[in-house]
Amino acid sequence: MRIFILALGLLTAAEPGAARSAVLELTDADFDYMAAELETLLVKFYAPWCGHCKKLAPEFETAATKLKGTVSLAKVDCTSNAQTCGRFGVTGYPTLKIFRSGEESSSYDGPRSSDGIVNYMRKNAGPNSYLLKTQENIDSFASNSDASVVGFFAGTDSSGLSEFLRAAALMRDQYRFGHVTELELGLKYGVDAEAVLLFRPPRLRSKFEEDVVRFGEPVTTPALRRFIRDNMSVLMSCLSVTFKSLCLCQNNSQMTCYSFGLCPHLTKENKDKLKGRDLLTAYYDLDYTRNPKGSNYWRNRVMKAGSQFASRGLTFAVANQRDFQDELEEDFGLGTSDGGELPFVTIRTRLGQKYTMREEFTRDGKSLERFLTDFFAGQLKPYVKSEAIPATNKGPVKVVVADTFEEIVNDPEKDVLIEFYAPWCGHCKKLEPKYTAVAEQLSGDPNIVVAKMDAVANDVPQGYDVQGFPTIYFAPAGKKKEPKHFVGGREVKDFIDFLKREATRPLVLSGVREEL
Repeated sequence: MRIFILALGLLTAAEPGAARSAVLELTDADFDYMAAELETLLVKFYAPWCGHCKKLAPEFETAATKLKGTVSLAKVDCTSNAQTCGRFGVTGYPTLKIFRSGEESSSYDGPRSSDGIVNYMRKNAGPNSYLLKTQENIDSFASNSDASVVGFFAGTDSSGLSEFLRAAALMRDQYRFGHVTELELGLKYGVDAEAVLLFRPPRLRSKFEEDVVRFGEPVTTPALRRFIRDNMSVLMSCLSVTFKSLCLCQNNSQMTCYSFGLCPHLTKENKDKLKGRDLLTAYYDLDYTRNPKGSNYWRNRVMKAGSQFASRGLTFAVANQRDFQDELEEDFGLGTSDGGELPFVTIRTRLGQKYTMREEFTRDGKSLERFLTDFFAGQLKPYVKSEAIPATNKGPVKVVVADTFEEIVNDPEKDVLIEFYAPWCGHCKKLEPKYTAVAEQLSGDPNIVVAKMDAVANDVPQGYDVQGFPTIYFAPAGKKKEPKHFVGGREVKDFIDFLKREATRPLVLSGVREEL
């Protein structure tokens, strides 16, 4: 016997004894009218076979439970609700989008942990900017664990306030905004005319940096957005150091301070903001709640060493090792015993290269200075995650791991068709017999290799953009730095036709040479 539960007008099925999910399940039939009833809605578009979706599911469920009564969370199975998913441009899984009263508001680009989702969506549930009426309101708002943007205005009819609120509406998904309509409340911060201040989180304040950054120009939405984005980004073009302040700048005459500090506290919630940069991170037992002094002890040493290399374009951060242990083991091969009580340090470049500091982090910071000197001198060997090299590799499809990529795929004499796959990917499993058939037809051709690599267990080399599975590239002989992304059909004939066009030599198919 099945029990049907009616919640918010949504009819769902639950097995007897099963816990009711806090995540709404929407379909093509009910998506529009259900979404229209909810002021703020976070929707996960997914496929049941998707490994990333399965990993996200418990975090999403926990977040939905914690947000109950504040923000609704829903999911749409795109394998059975293609119309809705197509309408909102869903091309990969999982895709998360925020809706307001039934209208798509923005893509969700926040963290994927339950706490991260909760914090991100709670910000989205409130007003675009909070009215701060007293000095106590301002102090409390600026003491948040995240950086805060506060505008000080002469009154509610200020044109600057209108522009500020417009910018807050556009950027509320990323930053915290508050505003004041009585200028005398800004005297404590040296504000005697309309201005916008960026407050650094208290836990990251130090003698090396200013606590507040000021925007004193006339407030317009474009200018304010540029100011916030510039100062909320890590701009490491050059560094000016004094005893009282240490600020980032774009050139010798234009100073731009970073609101999270020279060395921000990297968390699961803000890590996406630091993507796309060359990033050095020191991992240790960081805890600003229980041990702020100890946490800043190592951060100050990272900043001191980093100040000597800031003009080289490297961003610095500190993080709690426990928060990133899975990622460290997966991406850097670092176990729980590595580093002990001392920080251990990694570098991940914007191009995906990874390095680890194997020398013990000394308290005088000299080991970190040596590591940075070797990095910029090009003397460090990148860390590459690789499966073990197969003992035998005689099948029609050659198995490639990261440690054999150079030997097999970058063989200058061979054309290579390479599939990047994930073991859990349904599309990859469906492709496998067809891909094997292609390899079998070409098994007698000495000039071409059909290969595959597990892109989850091995690092994908630079030059190959793998965003989903399967992803297939063709690396022609003599042009290994110019691999071609295969985007055609997935039948055997499609692959053969593609190779007939792209191969550097005539194909040999089942013992018969094909003329180009």
